[in-house]
Amino acid sequence: MTTDAPNGTVVLAYSGGLDTSALIPWLKEKYGYDVVACLVDLGRVKGIPAIMERAKAAGAIDAVAIDAKEEFAEHHCLPALMANALYEDKYPLSTAIGRPVIAKKLVETAHKYGATAVAHGCTGKGNDQVRIDIGVRALDPNLTIIAPARAADWPSREELLDYVAAHDIPVNLTKKSPYSIDENMWGRSNECGVLEDPWVAPPEDAFQFVASAADAPGEPQHVVVSFEKGKPVALDGKPMGMVELIEAIDAIGNRHGFGRVDMIENRLVGIKSREVYEVAGALALITAHRELEDLVLTRDLLHFKRTIESKLSDMIYEGQWFDPLTEACKAFLFQSQERVTGDIRLKFYKGGCVADGRRSDFSLYSYKLATYSKEDEFSHEAAAGFIQLWGLPIEVWARVGKEHHMMKELEDEAVSEPI
Repeated sequence: MTTDAPNGTVVLAYSGGLDTSALIPWLKEKYGYDVVACLVDLGRVKGIPAIMERAKAAGAIDAVAIDAKEEFAEHHCLPALMANALYEDKYPLSTAIGRPVIAKKLVETAHKYGATAVAHGCTGKGNDQVRIDIGVRALDPNLTIIAPARAADWPSREELLDYVAAHDIPVNLTKKSPYSIDENMWGRSNECGVLEDPWVAPPEDAFQFVASAADAPGEPQHVVVSFEKGKPVALDGKPMGMVELIEAIDAIGNRHGFGRVDMIENRLVGIKSREVYEVAGALALITAHRELEDLVLTRDLLHFKRTIESKLSDMIYEGQWFDPLTEACKAFLFQSQERVTGDIRLKFYKGGCVADGRRSDFSLYSYKLATYSKEDEFSHEAAAGFIQLWGLPIEVWARVGKEHHMMKELEDEAVSEPI
């Protein structure tokens, strides 16, 4: 694509929100670029035609929307699910796991339009700048990365509202309620505004999808999630693709008030932030997947896998999706899922989601070994010998220590006796 702009064309990661809407005229006025707006749909994006028109009205020479929902679900959400990935044991990485897809699509679009640069609206204190920058550099290090929100002259959120108003760009934000929101099928994140005070409880308007537990139905709902090799494939016996299944179970959790997360989070750049998440579908699937693994995997595999899970969660959060270690972790995960096939029954009720039923042809649970009834087949007599050998190293350690202590006492007494 030919351009009259001094610096050519830049592809902007575009959401239609405040920051990226302001960036279209900003990149032209301050940086001398023609802008191609690139919206990557990872789920929950509504009114795409209107968003594209908004981008063009703001001055973009073109606006493209890329449907990446299937790719996101199959190649990003699924490995995260297999890892039971929760950053700091709370956050299922909904925003973090989506950024590598956006970086990939930015690079592909830049190649398509002959652009020399990509741009995003990430701030200098957030995690997303790391994720997108590193993703772009991993895929095409020759592209220039422009991040105006890191520059010294970037306006405050209040000033940005005035800026977009002056350019006749409509955005769904007010100075009274300046939330910063990101969402995809794996979850919704919310920060800024009143949420910046960790003592203030999140107001109800901070949540869009998950109902208040107090307003949730008075009767529980049971849902059976079926897995094949670690992948969820059906709800209540109805086969579904990943996208449909995630959206379906998310809607159930939302209705029952499950999936609100309010946490103080340690960002990669070294600061703490207060984040509010709505992640019903992700948390419900992780709950079901973990319960099935408990049923079918050996103790050593489960315990070692926790190390991989923790590492991969950190790698995703820290923008290292394209690191070779991430690929190695994913290879381990897929191998570990060979027998993770079966059904988990979940109960949603008043803000909670628990597993109360488990079954699998690969179950390692044996009733006749676990029971204390007369059907018990466990060899109790063997337990004594097992304990004797299992504790032998500790016993030897203790004996040697005791003998050493006794010898030391005798030596001390000999030295203290008068000649």
